[in-house]
Amino acid sequence: MGFYDFEKNIFYKPNKSELKKVEDFLKIQGLELDNNIDYTVTLENNGQIIGTGSFGGNVIKCMAIDKEFRGYGVSNIIASELINEEYRIGNSRLFVFTKPNNENLFNQLGFYTLERAEKAIILENDKHGIERYCNKLINESLYKDINSKNYKNIASIVMNCNPFTLGHKYLIEKASNENDLVHLFILDEDKSIFPAKVRYDLVEKGIGRLNNVILHKAKDYIISSATFPTYFLKNENDILKSQAELDAKIFVKYIAKSLNINKRYVGTEPICKVTSEYNKVLKEILPENDIELIEVERKTFNNEIISASKVREFIKEDKFDELRNFIPQSTYDFLNSEDGIEIVDKIKKI
Repeated sequence: MGFYDFEKNIFYKPNKSELKKVEDFLKIQGLELDNNIDYTVTLENNGQIIGTGSFGGNVIKCMAIDKEFRGYGVSNIIASELINEEYRIGNSRLFVFTKPNNENLFNQLGFYTLERAEKAIILENDKHGIERYCNKLINESLYKDINSKNYKNIASIVMNCNPFTLGHKYLIEKASNENDLVHLFILDEDKSIFPAKVRYDLVEKGIGRLNNVILHKAKDYIISSATFPTYFLKNENDILKSQAELDAKIFVKYIAKSLNINKRYVGTEPICKVTSEYNKVLKEILPENDIELIEVERKTFNNEIISASKVREFIKEDKFDELRNFIPQSTYDFLNSEDGIEIVDKIKKI
């Protein structure tokens, strides 16, 4: 059988109905279709899909080949099509999430393995990408005239802050009081109702003058589209475990090592199953690498957990008096600004 027997189909910004056939094929392969898809390619033989792959943003994913057609170059055709299209639209830094048995294929296509989990691997096409990011983190510390080698207790926190609340502030202040230095990472993708720049600015204003807290943008290597394989493992527990395992291993191997981090603070999570499972995996992996995981009881008001989701709920219900007990003044002021009112209107329409 030659390549000429295969019919190639391209779906740009596909809707759910266009991907129904792809979704069904992936299920047969024991995989799930990711929700964040910008571009999909399929190869068909006699009207039947025999291979497919997709990307969302700069992450290649949802790749599967019918076992009867493996060895005919189908994987290479699909992967090359996806990579070429990514380059064409201007995405030069690419990541791949796939099963471990696809590692050699992408290595041959110019990708370097960043980290492995039992059921997933992450690769990128920039051999020194993570090294440059870690050097940037070090330089941000030196810019504040801080050399982590001079400190014993160095903590870290990873937050989304959608938006910044008094709960976030409480956790940051606690870590600041209990450690010589705190590296605070704010998620940097625009996947939330509050844009990345707004969230970063709210944190910066909200924490005030905590001189031992260094603020960083998490970028691609901490809880991002490029570090969470939510699309190719059928069982939800496998998905969560793989997400957390890869993220934790990258954090330990590169980021914590570069910054001499020996603690990571998280809030207890009685509400969100995903975050709760994530914390469980962190408990397993971090201590094995001499990093203490510290779970802090969530701050409450009138027995109600202060959370960003609750804040968004108050906004949606126009309960601004209740908001004052859940957010710092800086966040409240933003919500009443021109840019903030625009976000408030969006929340109310959800």
